[in-house]
Amino acid sequence: MNLLGLLLNAMTSSSSVNNISGKTGLSSKQIKLLLRIALPLLIKYLTKNASTQSGASSLLSALMQHRSTARISDQLKDADTDDGSRIVRHIFGEETNDVVKGIADESGIDAKKVGLALAAIAPALLSGLSAATTSASAQVQAKPSVNLADGLDLGDLIGMFGGAPAVQEKPQQPAGGIDGSALLGALTALMK
Repeated sequence: MNLLGLLLNAMTSSSSVNNISGKTGLSSKQIKLLLRIALPLLIKYLTKNASTQSGASSLLSALMQHRSTARISDQLKDADTDDGSRIVRHIFGEETNDVVKGIADESGIDAKKVGLALAAIAPALLSGLSAATTSASAQVQAKPSVNLADGLDLGDLIGMFGGAPAVQEKPQQPAGGIDGSALLGALTALMK
């Protein structure tokens, strides 16, 4: 399964959705819709940011600060939304307001609630990405010919992502092919 699939599975679990709902006041249905829209955008922008040496180094530094091994649902419950807001602004940069408005328009959710939800998920997103990068780096070091696009070895990630995700024979690619493999590849190369 790809990084985006792992994150979506973990963040749309009932306990994760309940924890985001507690922070935002949004319904389960709204949260699941928002996550299906927002997570691919977050991965896309993180990949774009990591496409430069300085952006990748900055992201790697942020990942070192967000290394929680708690389950994603617990991280969402305990999320520091002030930190999350800073993370969101860093990911989207000058486009933050436009991206939040776009998500709000597409989901039909108030832009302030979208911003709050993004702030609640951002620290857990970085922790999940940190864990996936560490796992991918270990795979590459153990077997240099590994192809990150083929998926992750889930052994190290299962506890954090809340248990074994539903297995798909052929992972579905999100619109635009943003599955996280390019992002993991860039970050893994830096960790060598």
